Amino acid sequence: MKDFNYINNQFYLRMLILHIGYGLVIYLFPSLAKIILLGIMASFLFVIIDRKNKGNEALMAAAYIAGGEVFFRQTGAVIFYETGKYAVIVFLLIGMFFKGASSKTIPYWLYLLMLFPGVVVASMTISYDADFRKLVAFNISGPVCLGVSALYCYYKKIKREDFQRVLLMMLMPLIAQMMYLYFYTPSMDDVKISLSGNYAATAGFGPNQISSVLGLGCFLLCTRLLTIRDRLINLIDTILLIMMGYRALITFSRGGVLTAAVCVVCFLIFFYYKQDAKKIEGTNLRIIGMGIIFLLVWFFSSMETSGLILNRYTNKNEAGELKEDITTGRVEIIETELTAFYHHPITGIGVGKGREYRREQLGIGINTHNEISRLLSEHGILGIFALAILIFVPIIFWFKFQNNYYFLAFVAFWFLTINHSAMRIAQPAFVYGLALLYIVDEKKNPVHRKRLTSK
Repeated sequence: MKDFNYINNQFYLRMLILHIGYGLVIYLFPSLAKIILLGIMASFLFVIIDRKNKGNEALMAAAYIAGGEVFFRQTGAVIFYETGKYAVIVFLLIGMFFKGASSKTIPYWLYLLMLFPGVVVASMTISYDADFRKLVAFNISGPVCLGVSALYCYYKKIKREDFQRVLLMMLMPLIAQMMYLYFYTPSMDDVKISLSGNYAATAGFGPNQISSVLGLGCFLLCTRLLTIRDRLINLIDTILLIMMGYRALITFSRGGVLTAAVCVVCFLIFFYYKQDAKKIEGTNLRIIGMGIIFLLVWFFSSMETSGLILNRYTNKNEAGELKEDITTGRVEIIETELTAFYHHPITGIGVGKGREYRREQLGIGINTHNEISRLLSEHGILGIFALAILIFVPIIFWFKFQNNYYFLAFVAFWFLTINHSAMRIAQPAFVYGLALLYIVDEKKNPVHRKRLTSK
């Protein structure tokens, strides 16, 4: 046990140093971003094929790309905008080529099939002067990424140690991105802060996306503080949590931060349920410690933003006056999508048509922020069936096995993220898949355990 923990901690420290350096190199030499990403993807591809995915290397590669997708976009490393989603799909498909998928994945095959009639409808509804390929790719790549992630993970056995490696691979590029942001904008003293989304704190990239990924990073660091018992590692993770929590808050995009807070609570519910009585006291102390960390980060962020962060989270403007719409226009977008579903309940309006439909209804072409209402408006009744599969299949899986205390947190991350940011990034799709893994703890060898059929 000690030998394994020592090796695991040494691997973590080496990866941490490497990714702090990664963030610095990209800041100093931005032209290297594309070359480095191509090298990373080629290395992953070689390892997966060389080892024939025996250790779930494909899942680790997909986790890394999903974690770093926004960073790669932000630094211009991607070949095209949806590179991250396509890379996740390709890595997982290669992984399934070597290890296959469970015979119980039929619901997710049906889910994928339900997506494509919407593409056919779009070919008839999208205007001739629109870029059909880009509109369809932008809106369908996220749902397809989710479907492939679910196919790979559903009923897939994975050792607890390998599962922790997957989470670590997802965390590392987030740390690189955080360091890049610190190098780019080390202080808020000399920049103009915007309450609608602080681009000054996000190196000019979308605050919504950066808030979402840094929020997930904060959640992963919190879980490490609860699951890893090593003073040096805990100290490092505490420092990283403070740094990442601060950068997430000062994006002034609330969705990612609030989602992270909900995910931590969801994780604690199941983590407590799985804890031995001897460890409860230590867990309580760690929870209190994290609470103190959150308060410190909040007060420091408030001082750095001259109290404006409080205005943002209480839905007030710079003058302290309460705003009428807490959703910043999202309700109006959802209303147009529900109207589209009402008028086209069977076929929907077609994948990618939503932007044009809003231009016709509202006079402004804007992408959706809500994947649920998009499914209804663009896919019609098939969108309802697809959504039912996504919600009920994981619930049934959990009640059958109850062996993954990340389950509720991961499902919550997926559901909350697609409600404020749709599927602009691969993370919610990939994290949804992780909730479906069957985690095996080889240290505990219970006599009575429900049998899992993987094929």
